[in-house]
Amino acid sequence: MAGISHAGIAGCQDLETRLASRPQQVRQPPVQREQPINNVVGFLDAIKRWQLARQGFSSGRKRRVYSENPAIQALEESFTVKFALYATFAMASVVLILKADDYGSAEESLRRAVFGLVLALAAVVMLHATRQAPCRRNSRITLVLGGNLAHLLIVSLILRLTQSTDSPEVLRYLLVPFALAPMLHGVLLGRVVGTFSAICVSLISSLLVPPQDMLGFLTISLVSGLSAVLLTGTVRKRGQLLRAGILTGVVSLIIANLWGRLDLVSCFGSGTMDHLKVFCLGSAAALGTAVFVALFISGLLPVFEELFQLTTDISWLELSDLNHTLLRQMQLEAPGTFHHSLVVASLAEAAAEKIGANALMCRVCAYFHDVGKLKKPAYFIENQQDGAENPHDALTPTMSALIIIAHLKDGVDIAVKHKLNPRIINVIQEHHGDSLVHYFYRRAQEQKKTNLDKVDRGLENPEDLPHVDEKNFRYPGQLPSTRESGIIALADMIESASRSLRKPTLAKIRTMIEELVRSKMTDGQLDDCPLTLRELTVVKDSFAATLRSMLHARIDYPREDDRGPPTPKRSELQRPRPSEGEINSKHLPPQAAASPA
Repeated sequence: MAGISHAGIAGCQDLETRLASRPQQVRQPPVQREQPINNVVGFLDAIKRWQLARQGFSSGRKRRVYSENPAIQALEESFTVKFALYATFAMASVVLILKADDYGSAEESLRRAVFGLVLALAAVVMLHATRQAPCRRNSRITLVLGGNLAHLLIVSLILRLTQSTDSPEVLRYLLVPFALAPMLHGVLLGRVVGTFSAICVSLISSLLVPPQDMLGFLTISLVSGLSAVLLTGTVRKRGQLLRAGILTGVVSLIIANLWGRLDLVSCFGSGTMDHLKVFCLGSAAALGTAVFVALFISGLLPVFEELFQLTTDISWLELSDLNHTLLRQMQLEAPGTFHHSLVVASLAEAAAEKIGANALMCRVCAYFHDVGKLKKPAYFIENQQDGAENPHDALTPTMSALIIIAHLKDGVDIAVKHKLNPRIINVIQEHHGDSLVHYFYRRAQEQKKTNLDKVDRGLENPEDLPHVDEKNFRYPGQLPSTRESGIIALADMIESASRSLRKPTLAKIRTMIEELVRSKMTDGQLDDCPLTLRELTVVKDSFAATLRSMLHARIDYPREDDRGPPTPKRSELQRPRPSEGEINSKHLPPQAAASPA
């Protein structure tokens, strides 16, 4: 019976070894989508999984993966599409200038068109040469150039409408939505792109007005657009957009008054009512247009975010709600992981604010970075109760490592199922990189060394020894590719290690952080991360300060036996004070107290 049991155990170990030593499936980049099973390879893969399911080695289900359609990816990176977008913007700008009302001779119109073409080409070259991160994809270029073109078209229509209806001259300029494209691009793509749009539309739209009004129109448009960009740099609530719209309208009024389009001083002289009527009309036009633009952008932000795969701070703030279904499930089924995620979020958010990264994104992504542990929460140390049995004690190190590593793919599967933000899914895939599961790798090496000793003593067959390969103990994820992903990866590692510190001091915390970050860099886990050495220094200082405040010491309160006289109870303090005669009678002998005076 013992021989049969030994053979069964050896056979199970051999089966685990064969399963673990299979080559790891290469994870595709997050911008590629899995091909449908419509070819021979996919068909054979389906048959193989079906056979494994029949034998009990597989559940028959396949994890969901996040990726992008190869056709869409090709369009996003195609230089031909990019060149077509550039050419369309330049030619459309020229057509708008030529279609504007004739303010002079044909030669003057041609000169304006040539000048507009030069400005459009300069804007295109600047956009392409700077290669701003938000504008590397063709869809983002479509958003920028398309938004600018729509802005110019609206300006042209308003100028035509006000001229054809004989409206007051003041409405010709104050009804123009100067903040439309700059505010939209500033909120969606950042201040740099918003500033580019403000300059671009101001220069080109100034060619749509008469020569004598060109400089004033350019000034109002440029200042109003830049003001809108500056006021919407950090928008976390939709009400801030309305406030920015009102302030932009006030700025437009001030510039219009300086250029003589509105004359506030004349309202206090002769013809007060006429001048006051013009001033009120211009003020209502400027403020109304600016407020309408702010409300329009606020209402359409979700549409633009969905179409162009963008996430604003407003959306990140909405995603940070801890009442999300997955976070509530984590609180109930994996409370240790939930608390770990909250601490990682605090570390990452504080560090991101120090270096100017997206702090809200760090906080939200840290909440969900370990959501894959919901599949097997009991196999992770933070969810194990004191004194409870560790399920890894009954498994081989290789099998334990496979379970630990699988929480990445399980996390992506859960995130895709619940339609989480793509940037959250990228962080789930990247926060471990391809690092080594050190604990179980060392445990496997120690077990192998013990088995080799048994082989030397003739107690074990050399063919039954499992092969310990380092690649079977490494995560299959990609390296962190953004500053936010790198910060979360470091915060995750440092928070886990800080739990093992005994009597933590600032010196111990700093030493631990330095060693862990150095090991991460030595292992090449930050090779694809754009964090600089200066930023890493700031991040480490932030981690140390945050951990020091979290792991602060508490005073040791004395026990009841070690204290002095007991504190009087509240009822005793509220009891009425006895009179002097009652006190004296208590201290007299019973005979004296009972005898008459």
